[in-house]
Order: sequence, then structure tokens, then C-alpha cells
Amino acid sequence: MSLNYTSDEMMTIAAARKIRNGAPLFVGIGLPSAAANLARQTHAPDTILIYESGTIGAKPQVLPLSIGDGELSETADAVVSIPEMFAYWLQGGRIALGFLGAAQIDKFANINSTVIGGTYQRPKVRLPGAGGAQEIAANCGEVLITLRHNKRAFVEKLDFLTSAGYFEGGDSRAQRKLPGRGPTAVITDLGILEPDPVSKELTLTHVHQGISVEQVIAETGWTLKVAEKVDTTEPPTEHELAVLRDLNERTARAHAGQQ
Repeated sequence: MSLNYTSDEMMTIAAARKIRNGAPLFVGIGLPSAAANLARQTHAPDTILIYESGTIGAKPQVLPLSIGDGELSETADAVVSIPEMFAYWLQGGRIALGFLGAAQIDKFANINSTVIGGTYQRPKVRLPGAGGAQEIAANCGEVLITLRHNKRAFVEKLDFLTSAGYFEGGDSRAQRKLPGRGPTAVITDLGILEPDPVSKELTLTHVHQGISVEQVIAETGWTLKVAEKVDTTEPPTEHELAVLRDLNERTARAHAGQQ
């Protein structure tokens, strides 16, 4: 049976599938939070969701609006101070996976979530900023990134470097002695990109059903590297779609003040 679904649903489901059951997972707000909570409610029920406000083992029934959302602390196994969260848990190497969004990304998976255009002091758009993203990118065992795929987001040169991926590529991350492995996948509404093992340049490895390699290239702001064999992402299952839509509907009702 063919199912109807949106590109955002495909992106969220593809991202959720990357999450391993039982892994301690440091989660960003927005698309990463949706994917993480979908994974927790499907194939990865023992995943430990950690938010930078200090909540460990959060089990929100609706998606949080921010890291300070009461839904996180009310459903968490434990709440620790922010200094403890970063110094002991994150910088101590105790978190296997970080999940980030971004406004811009370059070919080496460096990301910008700070400013767009102009200068730092006088930007065209000032974004929410790093929060804990730079620490997540540096210290988690590995990092997943999710964002919508277009030329405004996939740029040749970032307007600001917020969080490090592989810097200039090659061994430049290793030379800076960052403890975490770095980004292992970028999941978008068009496909999945993974870093080349040697150059660390993002390489198109999967396209979602109905998307061509040429479409992805056209929406990328640099000459995109393409794998010799590009696979097609498995479409969402009926169960995955049902759980995701129920989560989104509950969230919309809760944030509208409805039961």
C-alpha cells in the first residue's frame, strides 16, 4: 500500500531511524527533538533523552517549545544543574550521540545558528544562537544534523561558525584534538549526506523516494560530492507515520491550550 506523507515527515522519520536504542542522546529543540521523541516512541524506547537545561531521561508527551519547557523536567528521571550537565556529562564523554539543527551548513558539516548576513554586530538576521551546540558538536561521541535542504542553508561559506564539524576537512578536526568523532550524517528533506572517510566532505549517499540526485545537487550551494552508489531511503511505515502525526497533533493541541 502506498502511503501519502510530506517531505518533513520523511526527514523526521529518516532521522529517527539513526538513533540507537539505549544510547544517551543530547537533543536540540525543533526537528532534532521531533526525531528523538519519535524514536523513543517506536524502535528505541530505552533511549535516554538529555536536554541542556539539565533534564536526564526526559519522556515528554508533547514536543517542548524550549529547553526550559516544564514538560521536560516533569517527565525526567533526574534534573541536574547546567554546570553539572556540561562539565560532568557532556565534557566528561558520557553522551554517545548529539542531535542538532542548523540555519546554515557547509561542505565539512560546520554549522551556523548565530547570524545571517551582515556582521556579527549588525546582522541581517540574528538567530537564537549556539546554546550548547558548540559543546555538543565537540564532545558527543558522534553528531547527527537535520535541516531542510536548499541553497540558503547549504552554503559554500558560513556567515558565522557556531559549531564545528570537520573545520577545513581531512584531519583538521583531529589536529584540534576535539574529543568527539564529529558529524556522521546530515539528514534533510531530500536525502542523507555522510562525510567522506578521508576528506570529510559531505557526500550524498541516499535520496528519499521521488527525489533525484540532480534535485539535491541543484539545492546545494557548492559542487556536491555524490557517492558511486546512491541508495533510496525506505519510505515511512504506517506505524511510523501514525506515531509521528499523533505526536504532532498532541503538541499542537497542548500549545494551543487545549486538552
